[in-house]
Amino acid sequence: MSTENKTGKRGRPVVAGSARQARLEARAQRAAQGLSIGRGRPASQTSARQAKLAAKAAKIVAGIEIKRGAPKKQKSEPAMA
Repeated sequence: MSTENKTGKRGRPVVAGSARQARLEARAQRAAQGLSIGRGRPASQTSARQAKLAAKAAKIVAGIEIKRGAPKKQKSEPAMA
């Protein structure tokens, strides 16, 4: 068996002036400037989840302890009859 490695370009060739290459270049420039590159679905700032996340971030900034999970159940003492 021969184990020669062929050196050459593999895959689909890149067309330099294509619309996709222009979009990729524009995205790379925005990323280099630290701007939004527009990946994923945008979050609605008026949603309940975004309000909850903003409240949590405010608590973290204020130094308030954030406990995980549901609060512990209060044990009630058995009634003596």
